[in-house]
Amino acid sequence: MTETYTFKITKEKSRIDKFLSDQLADHSRSQIQEWIKDGDVRVNDTVVKANYKVQEGDEIEVTPPEPVEIDAVPEDIPLDIVYEDEDVVVVNKPQGMVVHPSAGHASGTLVNALLYHVKDLSGINGKIRPGIVHRIDKDTSGLLMVAKNDLAHEKLAEQLQEKTAKREYMALVHGELQHDKGTIDAPIGRDPKNRKKFTVIDGGKHSVTHFEVIERFKDFTLLRLQLETGRTHQIRVHLEYIGFRMAGDPLYGPRKTLEGKGQFLHATSLTFVHPRTNETLTFSAPLPQEFEDTLELVRRRS
Repeated sequence: MTETYTFKITKEKSRIDKFLSDQLADHSRSQIQEWIKDGDVRVNDTVVKANYKVQEGDEIEVTPPEPVEIDAVPEDIPLDIVYEDEDVVVVNKPQGMVVHPSAGHASGTLVNALLYHVKDLSGINGKIRPGIVHRIDKDTSGLLMVAKNDLAHEKLAEQLQEKTAKREYMALVHGELQHDKGTIDAPIGRDPKNRKKFTVIDGGKHSVTHFEVIERFKDFTLLRLQLETGRTHQIRVHLEYIGFRMAGDPLYGPRKTLEGKGQFLHATSLTFVHPRTNETLTFSAPLPQEFEDTLELVRRRS
């Protein structure tokens, strides 16, 4: 069922579409304007237009329509399955693969591949995200856990929420980071200046990333990172925030300085408690060859 959002205005604000886009950071302003146009947004139980100026005392109710799901179809796409049993699958996702279908990526996704290679998947996230407990970006490679039934899905999701599952990444960043280790604790929300990006912003969601320097090069640093929370683009945003942008990152990084297909970010390690046996499982995935080749290149340059 679609979640309904309610807001009570305590002081005069701006246009309703801008106000809601600031409050609902996971939705674009154009999407919110569509909801307003379709009557899914009501102020004091009355439909308004996008240019309505909210006033003190207004009560706003937003009821987004049920999402139209794209039927994901099985596709015979090669898949690196690291582990599989009756409850869980651990997959090493390649760089360039989208996790689940969307309007711009109806096929060729991890979900399409899973539907072909795996007999059963959890139905908690519907037809479009069967079995998907957590995601990584299209151009990030590495380990993901997938649930084969709803009980496993609930228990794995609970571990992510309670921060007991551990996810480690390796990243190559621009600059020579002098601190050997540290923690970035800064709230993340959608960037009001660029809806495709997220940024550190007042009122954003609590976000924590731990880092440790593995190797320093001339103009670059190799980091190991551990996520305490799992916000969209979290590592990329936090590294940009402290001034060490991801190498190869087309959205947050500087102009392309190294050959590659996207950011040099790889999910190397995944630890969780098995939802049925309660055994602690740890999996690792080596860096992709292109990542290794790039590290060798920056070593030689150094």
